[in-house]
Amino acid sequence: MRGSQFAELVAFVAVAEHGNFTRAAAQLEIASATLSETIRSLEERLGVRLFNRTTRSVALTEAGERLLAELRPVLGGLDHAIEAVDAFRGTPAGKLRLLVSRQAATMMIVPLMPQFLREYPEIRLEIVADDADRDIVDAHFDAGVRLGERIERDMITMRLFDAYRMVAIAAPAYARAHQMPLVPNDLRAHDCIRQREDWDGAIHPWVFEKTGERIEIAVDGHFVINDTPSVLSAAVDGIGVAYLSEPMVLPHIADGRLVRVLEDWCTRRQGLFLYHPSRRQIPAPLQAFLDFMRKQRRPKIYPALPRPSPPRDGIPTAGDLTEAWPVSDAL
Repeated sequence: MRGSQFAELVAFVAVAEHGNFTRAAAQLEIASATLSETIRSLEERLGVRLFNRTTRSVALTEAGERLLAELRPVLGGLDHAIEAVDAFRGTPAGKLRLLVSRQAATMMIVPLMPQFLREYPEIRLEIVADDADRDIVDAHFDAGVRLGERIERDMITMRLFDAYRMVAIAAPAYARAHQMPLVPNDLRAHDCIRQREDWDGAIHPWVFEKTGERIEIAVDGHFVINDTPSVLSAAVDGIGVAYLSEPMVLPHIADGRLVRVLEDWCTRRQGLFLYHPSRRQIPAPLQAFLDFMRKQRRPKIYPALPRPSPPRDGIPTAGDLTEAWPVSDAL
């Protein structure tokens, strides 16, 4: 098989798996026009149409489905053969693709990457920061980073951040101006800052637990956003009550920018994990990344906000409250 024929088959598989020429071209690092010409050349050489194309979609024909089924194990075998040879290299090399939740990418993974790339200069690293619920195998990622609750059970996992609590918080100004809730159901009378999750597009109820009791509250409010750090900023600015991870809000409680709401109620999250498929031979770049992350100290995941300025008239601080909310310990 000539090199050009092999390139045509790789291009065909990329388009078939992505169902989109633009995304497939991005994966292959070629122009979309070049990819279209490659597929056209393959179809002419085989004498069959492999894709049905419209202006909005790309779908495999019956012949295309048969070719894809035959090619997948062949190309997979080639990948395993190359990975086996890579094990004999003195220095890990090759491409490493990671799918990372946006907050973890910004606050945890990306800050460590200069050091990683200095230690492994022959690795080509690509990080896709995305909270969508994507399959890392189908999307050709080597590994991912996300909350433990959202990881498939057949994945191999490595903990990056400990389990933590979700807690309700508000700015002192908001707490001073409103009667604070005593039980979760009282939140129905409050302006709550809600988050639309990118991974499923939904606004989820807030879940609270206390001594075996579990309550789900569909809160309401005037502000919805799909970004966790922005929820924190909105809470600090006094827009309403927010429900965020305790490690994220503790520094802002300590400096008086936030106060706890519903002190006795919270829920627990499993924490952040790096995960990857189970494979007989882990690719050398991924193994290098796993080894590197194991050596890192558990990082803090809260963003740094500007230090508070002196209080202005009419803007109360935590000390102005008639009732104090104690700061709880992080897990």
